[in-house]
Amino acid sequence: MAVKIRLNRMGSKKNPFYRVIVADSRSPRDGRFIESIGYYDATKQPAIVKIDEEKALAWLAKGAQPTDTVKSLFSKDGIMKKWDEVKRSKKEA
Repeated sequence: MAVKIRLNRMGSKKNPFYRVIVADSRSPRDGRFIESIGYYDATKQPAIVKIDEEKALAWLAKGAQPTDTVKSLFSKDGIMKKWDEVKRSKKEA
């Protein structure tokens, strides 16, 4: 089962915000998901991004693949840098 970390659109018409979720890659965008790990609101200035770092790193360790947009959000929050450090420390050990 391929697991993805992606955005789930919420909110009303022309007023979206997004949840960062972990879901099976075959499930629909706004359909069934495994776990919600944060949210992203681009309508505010500056954009609001709140992600549970521990859950995100745990899912990355389990093999979940982030989409391009989520990967850029993770990079801005520093999660991808921490994930890279965790991977490097595993290879050395």
